[in-house]
Amino acid sequence: MELNKLEKNNNMELDNITINEKTQKNFLETTLGKTINTAIDIGIRAILPEFVEDQVINIKNNLFNYGLKDGITKTIDDAIDLGKSAVGMVTGNFENVSQMQSVVKSGGLIDGISSLIDTVLNKVKYSGALDNNVINIIKQGKNLILNNVESNIERNFNKQYEAIENMDKYINKWKDYYQNQDFNGMEKEYKKLEKQIKDIAPIEKTNNEAKTIEVLHNLIKNNGQNFDLSREELELVEKLK
Repeated sequence: MELNKLEKNNNMELDNITINEKTQKNFLETTLGKTINTAIDIGIRAILPEFVEDQVINIKNNLFNYGLKDGITKTIDDAIDLGKSAVGMVTGNFENVSQMQSVVKSGGLIDGISSLIDTVLNKVKYSGALDNNVINIIKQGKNLILNNVESNIERNFNKQYEAIENMDKYINKWKDYYQNQDFNGMEKEYKKLEKQIKDIAPIEKTNNEAKTIEVLHNLIKNNGQNFDLSREELELVEKLK
């Protein structure tokens, strides 16, 4: 089967595969946003243990309505921009997870979340949407919430380190199986790659290598597991060396 036809049929073209700054920022917005949101939720439950589920949901909804949700996204963006400047990375993509983590820390994300919580609580207090006693308890327990946020972010980055490490391991094992023309072994590692790639940070080197394996793997699979490759297909192999 011709390379171009197979790539078109499977929507896996390799031309101009790039990870841009917007893609990486969107990943951090989504991943850190969920992490921060969960941490705040856990923190509120911890400082208001006597409140039932519906009451906690009502508190959280009011905080969201008065700017918490949108504020988290903006705070993450501001922290990324400030952090990049602080580490001398004004433009360009993140090359690894460590760089992402360093930028987020240098950008003062926790301080930004602290200021955001104060701003939102003041808006809620002014509106009368929540009882003043509840607002004061949240203000007094803000450090507990921020500790949850910080530890959850740290935990999230640790998971990313582990995920990238696993990806590298699966990629190298796939290459070994490919060299031995062991398709069953390739298939086993490929399935692990497919599952892992959904959860990792968009780092260009890792993503491109995984994408090249995806195309090459399916070329061989859809060609009856035939390892007799054309010149164009062999060019894909070169990208993995």
